[in-house]
Amino acid sequence: MKTPKFYRGFTLIELMIVVAIIGILAAIAIPAYSDYQARAKVTAGLAEIAGGKVAFELKRNNDENITTPSDIELAATTANCNISVTNTVITCEIINAPTSVNNESITLQKSSLTDRWQCNAPSIDSKYKPKACS
Repeated sequence: MKTPKFYRGFTLIELMIVVAIIGILAAIAIPAYSDYQARAKVTAGLAEIAGGKVAFELKRNNDENITTPSDIELAATTANCNISVTNTVITCEIINAPTSVNNESITLQKSSLTDRWQCNAPSIDSKYKPKACS
């Protein structure tokens, strides 16, 4: 009498179920990761222009004209932003980002009434903005 052989490995059905589960998990994870990237880019852009606040205030207090990012010790282009400045606003146009925030702008403006910096990003969806931005 022969003893039955035991087959080792997975059946086709088991492999198809595993592939389906991986597909479902990927469908959930990819959009969540894209949102995470967008929030990170917006926050990084704000952090990059925030570095120019002190030099901006020094120039304004000395009645000096501010026309380029280098006037307030910022680079014109970084990995996250194309930076521009005027005598009242520091602006970051977000680059190299997911389409939901790519080419959108975030600004810092010194309020003459409260003497505080205000972050504005009206065209960016609120789920991507830092909490301090309106």
